[in-house]
Amino acid sequence: MLRSVGQTRDTQSGEDPRLTELRASVSRLRRELATYPAEFADRAIAEDELAAMDAMAVGGVPEVRRLRRSLLLTAGAVGSFSALAAALANVRHAVELFGEPKG
Repeated sequence: MLRSVGQTRDTQSGEDPRLTELRASVSRLRRELATYPAEFADRAIAEDELAAMDAMAVGGVPEVRRLRRSLLLTAGAVGSFSALAAALANVRHAVELFGEPKG
């Protein structure tokens, strides 16, 4: 577990554990969203923003402002669906590991 925001420990793979957590939580929400039976107007927005968050994580330490914007758009798109609440909370926690945007 991370000791505090901004502090990381090395993993065997050498990847920042915040990135590992972000990718895992985004992947989980993407899977749950894909199997969610109801169609809704903002599904495409949520899918696009989750794909953007995953791409940011793959690319290294993401820009925190952009990451938070993607989280906000995703939460707005799926936040009213209680079946997706736990997975969305995990994504929010993973984004918070990156701390506040600079400047």
